Amino acid sequence: MSTPRHAPLLIVEDDLALQKQLKWSLDRFESVTADDVASAVLQFRRNNPAVVTMDLGLPPDRDSVSEGFKCLEKLLELDPGVKVIVLTGQNDQDNALRAIRMGAYDFLAKPVDPDVLALTVERAYRLYELQQENRRLQMQQGSDVLAGLVTRDPGMQRVCRMIEKVASSDATVLLLGESGTGKEVLAQGLHDASRRKGRFVAINCAAIPETLLESELFGYERGAFTGATKTTLGKIETANGGTLMLDEIGDLPMSLQAKLLRFLQERRIERLGSRQEIAVDVRIVGATHQDLKRQIAEGRFREDLYYRLAEIVVPIPPLRERAGDAVLLAHAFLRRFAAEQRRSAFSLSDDAVRALEAHGWPGNVRELQNLVKRASIMADGDRITSQDLGLQAPASADDDELASLDLRTVRERAERQVVVAALSRADGNIVKAAEILGISRPTLYDLMSKLQIK
Repeated sequence: MSTPRHAPLLIVEDDLALQKQLKWSLDRFESVTADDVASAVLQFRRNNPAVVTMDLGLPPDRDSVSEGFKCLEKLLELDPGVKVIVLTGQNDQDNALRAIRMGAYDFLAKPVDPDVLALTVERAYRLYELQQENRRLQMQQGSDVLAGLVTRDPGMQRVCRMIEKVASSDATVLLLGESGTGKEVLAQGLHDASRRKGRFVAINCAAIPETLLESELFGYERGAFTGATKTTLGKIETANGGTLMLDEIGDLPMSLQAKLLRFLQERRIERLGSRQEIAVDVRIVGATHQDLKRQIAEGRFREDLYYRLAEIVVPIPPLRERAGDAVLLAHAFLRRFAAEQRRSAFSLSDDAVRALEAHGWPGNVRELQNLVKRASIMADGDRITSQDLGLQAPASADDDELASLDLRTVRERAERQVVVAALSRADGNIVKAAEILGISRPTLYDLMSKLQIK
């Protein structure tokens, strides 16, 4: 039975001779050591171990179990899923049971049989691995159809709530946002949350030549044109009973705009080469990065088609306006790429975090994903730097804008920026974020409530 190497073993023991003996007897595991509460917490935060073996008698009070229980409490607070194996004296059953009640995985009486300890550690790893896999499956099968969309920005959260509200209706939705902001992710989430049982079909109106786009949308009969050797359904008909996403609809040719408008009014299509009308029940989701109202004024987009498409308009904020989301998304992408490449977990250096926060992201989430993926492949170690990302470390912040605001506004904005940045750097871990900010967890919760940060 092989032992997972991505999560090390932490040995907490103040007796250096016994510490070396334990490390030697558990040499099949990748282990790190600590000899008191402070070093145990430090090693835990650095290495994120899956399993911990721990003596309850720790300095400065080796004859008492108070430090051991304090250490156990702190480790379980940092990660409730960690498997802690407590090592106790022969006649210390009460403290062993107390440790189990607090959340320890198991206890063993000293002197410990090396084979029994190795087997217990191995089983703890297996249980940890199974529970992690179970959590991943639950997330994949959860009811939250927008679970794949990662954000802590209030504006983006409002977008998600709009999508969830409109999903149960049959209203046509128009998604407006720059390239790479996640329009297709939202359209897919809209379809998944709806009652529609048909397929989700997407077509990019800018990627298909005008001469082929009509047949792609409406389909064609055999013999309709040279090379049409069989009857072929178009994207609209393929999406019958489901959702059709028309990406970059601002690039739809004027000749096809009229035909699309007729379909939206009558919900019927005619394949090329046929005069038979076919009723189709499909929801249309339009998406574009262009200013359609300006195109209407310039005569490049039909106003009547716009109002058919824009029953519900959802503006999507660009990544540069989503405070803290760049670092949060980077963490999420690194976890995904580490799993795909079967590598140990990646982490971001401080200069990488600053570079991510300062970059303008003209390519939005797609640009971020590409940079992080390249860095995860090319990085020599498990720590991603700004150089790995290909980004420059930021210069000092310009406070001119803040100087023009009143003190209360400045304070609230600064508090929000700092709290969001700390939560992003801590990857959502409240304990780590509070430590970064130098405040207690209750104080951080109060701040989050005051600033309406979820």
